[in-house]
Amino acid sequence: MHTILGSGRSTAVGHEEPASRFAMVLTGALRGLSGWAERARQRRALLSLDEWVLKDIGLTRADVMHEYDKPIWRE
Repeated sequence: MHTILGSGRSTAVGHEEPASRFAMVLTGALRGLSGWAERARQRRALLSLDEWVLKDIGLTRADVMHEYDKPIWRE
């Protein structure tokens, strides 16, 4: 097994410390939540657009409602 030396410690390659794995999981979860929040914000903004703006960007109110009704975890 190879080791990486740095900062006075050696760690087996491919075997992160538990704290490092936790940080990676936490970072991924926060990114996911952030993405959900952004998607929800965008859908609310889309819902607030006037009919003439929707027509200008090529959407109908039905298109907007279809997008707005999706769960936040779906793109």
